[in-house]
Amino acid sequence: MEHNTAAARDESRQPSAHDLEVLSRQLGRPIRDVVEIPARCVCGNPLVAATAPRLSNGTPFPTTFYLTHPVITSAVSRLEAAGVMNEMNEQLAGDEELSAAYRAAHEDYLAARDAIGERSGIGAVPEIDGISAGGMPTRVKCLHVLVGHSLAAGPGVNPLGDQALAGITEWWTADRCYCDGAWDTTGEAPSRDLSRHGPQGLPDIVGRPAPVRKSADTAGAAE
Repeated sequence: MEHNTAAARDESRQPSAHDLEVLSRQLGRPIRDVVEIPARCVCGNPLVAATAPRLSNGTPFPTTFYLTHPVITSAVSRLEAAGVMNEMNEQLAGDEELSAAYRAAHEDYLAARDAIGERSGIGAVPEIDGISAGGMPTRVKCLHVLVGHSLAAGPGVNPLGDQALAGITEWWTADRCYCDGAWDTTGEAPSRDLSRHGPQGLPDIVGRPAPVRKSADTAGAAE
């Protein structure tokens, strides 16, 4: 029975063609390098996408759990705008038990990323060894990352992600579906990236192609 349960859980993590289309619609852009769906709505739609630790263009990518559902991302943005991250950083500074639990969440994130890298055939990515996301293990810099981790890992793993989830119950709870009308379901799924998105918890430069350096002769000719 345990084997069957584990197999069903593993199968539910595999992204289908429909999942990938939904993700593109949720984000308003083509998705890339998604290898698992670690958290789903009660209706089955993705809530969180697990991204490969190394992108197909070779870029190391430490943000493993990417929050995709528009209702949740919007609700979490409200918390960030209200200054909740500052409050959490103050909690970390004054609560040793919370700080220890947050460090443990950081270690869990690293272990989960390593496991996803192995399952996807990518393996270890030494450039991001020891680097998680969202400010862990000592700061809070992106609640979307922490909430994505909490949804993927389940309650009791990331204390501040859990705290943020408790703070958005006015707009989203895990026992209900909020997908109807949350994203555009008409027409073709996005095939070109027209958004101004940035990787959750990372500088915008991550994932961009390296700039091409022009020689002095080329630059002069262009002028």
